Amino acid sequence: MNDMNDTGPSRLNNAGGEFLWNFWYPALRSEQVYGRKLTRAMLLEAPLALGRDAAGKPFALRDVCPHRAFPLSFGQFDGATVECAYHGWRFDAHTGQCKHIPSLTADSKLKCERIYAGSYRCAERDGYIWVFMANTEGREAAGASISAALPEVPTFSARYKMAHLWAELPCNVDHGIIGLMDPAHGPFVHQAWWWRSRRSIREKAKQYEPIANGFRMSPHAPSANSAPYKILKLITGEPATTTIDFVLPNVRIEQIRAGRYWLSSRTTVTPIRRDLCRLDFCAAWNILPWFPVVSLIIHVLGPRFIRQDTEVIEKQALGLKYQERMMLVDDADRPARWYFELKAACLESQRTGMPMEHPVSGPVTLRWRS
Repeated sequence: MNDMNDTGPSRLNNAGGEFLWNFWYPALRSEQVYGRKLTRAMLLEAPLALGRDAAGKPFALRDVCPHRAFPLSFGQFDGATVECAYHGWRFDAHTGQCKHIPSLTADSKLKCERIYAGSYRCAERDGYIWVFMANTEGREAAGASISAALPEVPTFSARYKMAHLWAELPCNVDHGIIGLMDPAHGPFVHQAWWWRSRRSIREKAKQYEPIANGFRMSPHAPSANSAPYKILKLITGEPATTTIDFVLPNVRIEQIRAGRYWLSSRTTVTPIRRDLCRLDFCAAWNILPWFPVVSLIIHVLGPRFIRQDTEVIEKQALGLKYQERMMLVDDADRPARWYFELKAACLESQRTGMPMEHPVSGPVTLRWRS
């Protein structure tokens, strides 16, 4: 593996996209799951049926009845059990335990309580329903504990606003993630008079350090050639600092602080299939909550940025069909290389059961032009 001092080019296979299990992933936005409705979703190529029980608590079952493999999401839900629409088998919404089989006669020896549909741990946070993906079958080992933390948008005051954006990306999760952390494409992909242009390209130097399961761009002054940061300084009248973390399996957290004002965001790139992932962006802020300037920037400019990145990924897919390996060079591509090394170390740790060996040492300063 490359260490922090390695600046030579490396070539990485494009046919990656392996899934990382034993992590929390956002399945759906909270608003998409309501009432007694069963909603279909897919994570890591595992089909899910999601809903809310009578108390409003979310649940996630594997969307396959163990009887005849009929999707449970087509069935009925009474607030406690899910009924398969094919033969009426009923399953506990949270545990997947079979509660009733209508076709059984009184003298049947079949113990339906020993039958389970796959089920997944479920939680709700920041406007998303999260599912802990231990495996595709939805069968965790008895007494299994969760070591991975449920991702959360950092907040620094009691009152704040929150917004959500999302988009599907037609690529494997690896390409989605390294596109997310790429610092050099902005002047070329996101050109606009209100943002930046090629004429604004300048040299930048940022310090990075390792953190648990990831790495951090240490607190620094935001880029002087980015219009939103100029607007932020104009609003707050104070200099801002930015901290950016990337943590496995797919989480980028950015915190912007300017005196008592702050803006935090969490971006995840979640694998749906091996050739499709979903970007979810969640932002929270306390900057002028009574005046919608930040909300305007997020809801008007944010979708444009996401659309530009999506178009790039669609076009990149045309080239990836013909080139088996891609070249990552110098400091601008170092975060992408760290991601692949972190993922490989995590997969090796899960394979062997040994503690993960963090491949990133530091701190180190990376330099690039953008």
